[in-house]
Amino acid sequence: MSHHELLDRDLTQLIELRRHLHAHPELSGQEHQTAALIAGELRDLGWQVQEGVGRTGVLAELGPSSAPLVGLRVDMDALPVEERTGLAFASKQQGVMHACGHDIHTCIGLGVARMLAAESALQARVRLLFQPAEELAKGAIWMRDAGATEGLQALFGVHVVPDLPAGTVGVRSGCLTAAAGELEITVNGVGGHGARPHQSVDAIWLAARVVTELQQCISRRLNALQPVVISFGKIEGGKAFNVIADQVRLLGTVRCLDVEQHQQLPQWIEQTVEEICRSGGGQAQVRYRCIAPPVWNDVALTSLLETAAVGCLGRESVLPVDLPSLGAEDFAELLRDVPGTMMRLGVAGPQGCAPLHNGAFDPDERALGVGVRVLTATLLAWMERGVNG
Repeated sequence: MSHHELLDRDLTQLIELRRHLHAHPELSGQEHQTAALIAGELRDLGWQVQEGVGRTGVLAELGPSSAPLVGLRVDMDALPVEERTGLAFASKQQGVMHACGHDIHTCIGLGVARMLAAESALQARVRLLFQPAEELAKGAIWMRDAGATEGLQALFGVHVVPDLPAGTVGVRSGCLTAAAGELEITVNGVGGHGARPHQSVDAIWLAARVVTELQQCISRRLNALQPVVISFGKIEGGKAFNVIADQVRLLGTVRCLDVEQHQQLPQWIEQTVEEICRSGGGQAQVRYRCIAPPVWNDVALTSLLETAAVGCLGRESVLPVDLPSLGAEDFAELLRDVPGTMMRLGVAGPQGCAPLHNGAFDPDERALGVGVRVLTATLLAWMERGVNG
């Protein structure tokens, strides 16, 4: 039976499994039932399975133990988003949803496992990494610390994208996603009566200046050829309508594409914020946490994947990704140890598709079979050609 015939036979079951996972999502670090289901499916296929890798992660291996080792990583976790798709298999967990397509990713991994298990003899050993907590940008580190990348010579990944139609994939060498950081700024002033602001130091006024002037400083004090995005998503401060606030807390995110610049940004932001607050008579404390470095797609492995995709789908369905995304992806943490590449998987249906992390996100399920075919072909091509980055 050919790969195409095998996938046609299994696709209905994979879609049913995806719908089950979609209806029963689990948040980052809580993927216990998802992991148990995955482990059971893999064992039934004859894979050697290890559970609890990186807390709730699952590793599975198949193929000759002494052969070169190639990997595929897929993520499993859902988001704290209220679903509003109206689907018959919509989330049964209030306020939790697979709004980023990780249910699709998981079932692609299981589909690849089925296809490879049907091979009479693999020329290399394959490791599947079912990763937790991608949405917290922690799961890749957990699995890496648990040894999930040890011995790997190449690693492949996939992420759905609503900007491309189902039936297509996107490929890009080099930088695919941005470096990202989490920013927390505490602005301290001196409280007082709202009628006499001159006798106090208004922390809300200072915080407002931080939000606006930090944006202005980006455009005038940083290299415009190296884009930086700072967005604040939460502001806390104040106690009453007529009391000058003595403290305001700002939470935001920082994105950029250049690794060296990302390393310098924490100090630059701290100095800039302190200057702004000091000029108004206040003080500031800045905390910066690196979420993930950029995903850097290996040139040779990307070329291999592209060739395999063209063989599966035709040239017209394999699209270049012209620009990197300022979104973050902790797949990058795994690439610290091993060369790899991540492809984009189109999921837009005839009526389009809502954005990622949106309660109306409803990917076209035809994409599932596309992902399985392309990634299976890529792994087999890696074995045949001996490409190891």
